[in-house]
Amino acid sequence: MTSPIIQVPFPKELALALHMQEPELAREMVRLSIIKLYELGKLSSGMAAKLLGCSRLTFLELASEYQVSILGNPTPDQLKEDFENA
Repeated sequence: MTSPIIQVPFPKELALALHMQEPELAREMVRLSIIKLYELGKLSSGMAAKLLGCSRLTFLELASEYQVSILGNPTPDQLKEDFENA
């Protein structure tokens, strides 16, 4: 089974501004999309890793490189509870 292809137009200036070739920019856009979906809680780390073709640990390291917390966005009450249970 092949994956559907979604085409998203972007200005050529974007690749130039980021100092990337177009294929490299396309791969980066896929990574960014998957990482953002993970950050929003739309994808699990396991599913995100699978979609990127890497291990879960590698994905979590990648997410941290993009300054995405692997701990999610806990509420103050959740942080207080974690602190009390530590």
